Amino acid sequence: MENQKYPIGIQDFAEVIEGNYVYVDKTKYIFQMLQGKYYFLSRPRRFGKSLLVNTLYYLFEGRKDLFKGLWIEEQIEWKKHPIIKIDFTLLDYDKLGLENSIKETLFLTAKKYQIEIKNTTIKSIFNELIVKLSKIEKVVILIDEYDKPIGDYLEKGKMELAIENRDILKNFYSTLKGLDSHIRFFFLTGITKFAKVSIFSDLNNLDDLTLHPDFGELLGYTQTELEFYFPEKLKEIASNLNLSYADFSQEVKLWYNGYNFLGNQKVYNPFSMLRFLSNRRFANFWFETGTPSLLIRLLHQKRFFDVDNILLSENSFNNFTLENISENILLYQTGYLTIKEVVGNKFMLTYPNLEVRSSMFGYLLSDYSYLRDDYTDSVIYYLEQSLLKRDFELLKQQLNVLFGSIPADIFEKEVESYYHAIIFLTFQLLGYKMQAEVRTSKGRIDAVLEYNNAVFLFEFKVNKTPEIALKQIKDKQYFQKYLQPNKEIYLLGVNCYEKEIKEILHEKYQ
Repeated sequence: MENQKYPIGIQDFAEVIEGNYVYVDKTKYIFQMLQGKYYFLSRPRRFGKSLLVNTLYYLFEGRKDLFKGLWIEEQIEWKKHPIIKIDFTLLDYDKLGLENSIKETLFLTAKKYQIEIKNTTIKSIFNELIVKLSKIEKVVILIDEYDKPIGDYLEKGKMELAIENRDILKNFYSTLKGLDSHIRFFFLTGITKFAKVSIFSDLNNLDDLTLHPDFGELLGYTQTELEFYFPEKLKEIASNLNLSYADFSQEVKLWYNGYNFLGNQKVYNPFSMLRFLSNRRFANFWFETGTPSLLIRLLHQKRFFDVDNILLSENSFNNFTLENISENILLYQTGYLTIKEVVGNKFMLTYPNLEVRSSMFGYLLSDYSYLRDDYTDSVIYYLEQSLLKRDFELLKQQLNVLFGSIPADIFEKEVESYYHAIIFLTFQLLGYKMQAEVRTSKGRIDAVLEYNNAVFLFEFKVNKTPEIALKQIKDKQYFQKYLQPNKEIYLLGVNCYEKEIKEILHEKYQ
């Protein structure tokens, strides 16, 4: 147990097993899947989709030797099936084009099984390959990251290529509709579920496992699994951090647990969890999985920065199209939000954990401020010091570092919203409770920051004196709802001019 090997980034099931890496046994769920036939599963990146597809591949290859000691070993009849496996992360569609790259994969599969293909279009080749393979045994079809040829071009802002690839995929999958008698098992994975891709309309018997309660723990680690497979490592890290095991467990949950796919338990992202176990320290590993440029661009365009506690109807998930991309659905599907609770037929979405929350605030702050991450990290440090020391001159200086990098033409169009966005994101990234435009019985406070035993009330005025801003806080008694014993309250009137905070006038409420 002390020398556990962690399969970080390893997606080949055989390599995991033969290399003696830790494998969290999910084969009980796979057995449930084998009772059906057509499935779709959407999960965020780095959640183990490719390892699951690969596990199914070896299972249908009849490789019982790889499943020794796993739950499913003696539960099924081990039979070898011909398999068509398409991993869109491996296709060179950027160079060859999507049709040619799919053809290449299909021809390689045909060659493996010594089948001669006479047709020339991807639809007819796919059809011919399935029919001829089924003469050996019913065919298994595994499609990994089906949406990558669409999502890649969306990320690059090339909508016409994304639509072109979507239409190619519609045509490609449509051949499956009449081949049911030739197919044993079909499994399709991806991050997003784009409506109007015919796999979701032509195959109306496709079972979507994304929010199926029986498969909520199919991917990711539950708390029970974490403690069963990694008990000694968890105790070791707790000891090294000088934390009691109970306090350590709570900290681990705060940082990495929290994904809810409507199962019985919330789950950990396996990539983040394995990185934590390997590095033995709390850190943000989510940054390393890639910047969601499309998502950040959409949020910026709509000046949308407070993305917590969003209510969405269940139908919204089935109406997600290329022509009408919803930033809220994208936040959920890419893993930045998860289901907090179900309200009727609606879902309340929230950040799953501290790691993801800080990732999103980091991305947004860098985007809004036009500063590199290393610069924003420095600013964040000094802002924290300014609050600890109640040094409001330092607070002003560091906020102006953020404002100063914003192009003038952009800032001039959205002066007030930019002040609110930058300040909100900055203090949220610090981990403090920051609320924008807080309603009271007598008006609306621009921003409220709660930090330790103190509350800071901000009122911003553009091209007006800070005295006017401070007077508004007093006249409307914004502080009333925050009056508590042993809690300090600071009133801050902020004078903004163009891209600069000229002055912060502060007063401690007595």
